[in-house]
Amino acid sequence: MRKVSTAMAGFVFLGAMTASAGVFAQAAAEGAAPAAAPAAPPADAAAAAAEPLTITANVGLFSDYRFRGISQTAKRPAIQGGFDIAHESGLYAGVWASNISWISDGNSAVSAPIEMDFYGGWKKEIIPDWTIDFGGLQYYYPGTYPSGQFYARPHTFELYAAVGWKTITLKYSHSLTRLFGLTSPDGQDTTNSGYLDLTGTYDIGFWGLSAVGHVGHQWVHNFSAASYTDWKIGLSKDLGKNFSVSVSYVDTNADEKYYTAANSGKVLSKATVVVGLSKTF
Repeated sequence: MRKVSTAMAGFVFLGAMTASAGVFAQAAAEGAAPAAAPAAPPADAAAAAAEPLTITANVGLFSDYRFRGISQTAKRPAIQGGFDIAHESGLYAGVWASNISWISDGNSAVSAPIEMDFYGGWKKEIIPDWTIDFGGLQYYYPGTYPSGQFYARPHTFELYAAVGWKTITLKYSHSLTRLFGLTSPDGQDTTNSGYLDLTGTYDIGFWGLSAVGHVGHQWVHNFSAASYTDWKIGLSKDLGKNFSVSVSYVDTNADEKYYTAANSGKVLSKATVVVGLSKTF
């Protein structure tokens, strides 16, 4: 996401900062693909399977694309999808994409309507019910950027590590590049920012329903005022034939002055309900 004072350009964090005056717009989808996306990349694809090599795909339509609690589409719908390949050794790789608007919402001179995530790692059950997951994720935003003037590209690379117990996962992501192009008001670099999140799902055992709960905290290095906590509670229903529908309540305590779209004035960090329909192949 990114731009504060006059330099915070959009904030994709699953945020996105808006490339324009004091706007953080953010990115990783609420109920969306890599995971949650984005969110966090779909490491489940690395789970053990009957075949040595497994290829899966997913597609979904959501009422909003929320990444780490921040809207990446200015509260408009998003269509998302991706492919994953996993080996029985635990190695996996994948690609995922979604429409976005936070970059152009922060700077009308930019045309970058798509987020593409490329990721890979290793996930394995080490003892019964316990898994570990390590990997890297590249957020990439193809498009047309201003020429003849300085503009911090929002492309970001993160390393992540997670430990899971049954259906509960604790994960940490660490940026090795400037966080979605973000620079602090006094010009300091945001490389080495981090995101810690705890997510759990529970099969209710009735009518194909599952409950999900999530809480996360985004630290922005050298720019603590832009740090925040996000949370989510929701339900999903298995519709059969690999279709599912979900509804989630998402909220944050982010400072609105850093997470407001410059062009529209929309606050991207406010509470919302996200509804989605998805299918896996």
